[in-house]
Amino acid sequence: MNKKTTGTKHKVIIASDHAGFELKAILTAHIKSLGYDVEDMGAKTLDPEDDYPVILTPVAMRVATEPEKYTAIVLGGSGNGEAMLCNRFPSVRAAVYYGGGYIEKNDEVGAGKSENRSSLDIVRLAREHNDANILSLGARFVTDDEAKAAVEIFLETPFSGDERHARRIREIDTIE
Repeated sequence: MNKKTTGTKHKVIIASDHAGFELKAILTAHIKSLGYDVEDMGAKTLDPEDDYPVILTPVAMRVATEPEKYTAIVLGGSGNGEAMLCNRFPSVRAAVYYGGGYIEKNDEVGAGKSENRSSLDIVRLAREHNDANILSLGARFVTDDEAKAAVEIFLETPFSGDERHARRIREIDTIE
């Protein structure tokens, strides 16, 4: 569950441009199967000429207005432009995921420590450390299964609440 402060699941908003249109339908069904209330904010029809800023601005505004109530999943070709747009709004912290769910042994961690890393850890850390409230997916770079896994991790991982992370978020919020 996305517990943040209320102990209840947030309403999940989902939106995409043409590049993520098909994946949006797959993820909407998956998110509903996890027990979340989902609102599709577009695009409602596939239009190869649509522009993500027009579609995603209302999503970012909704999350910015009520960040304790809404979480969003946005999709585009790479996810980068979509996250850049969303991050222009106060209280929005959009994280990008564009696949590569492999696990790799990393022997360079800390003082002689070794640990396994998955690219999906980026999604988990975005929630745990950055209290991300929008996940931006690169639909042209993820498989359906990777996207489902990323969304599930995003929705089910709570913010850690650690003071060092909360302090950093407050510092970010003071920048205009």
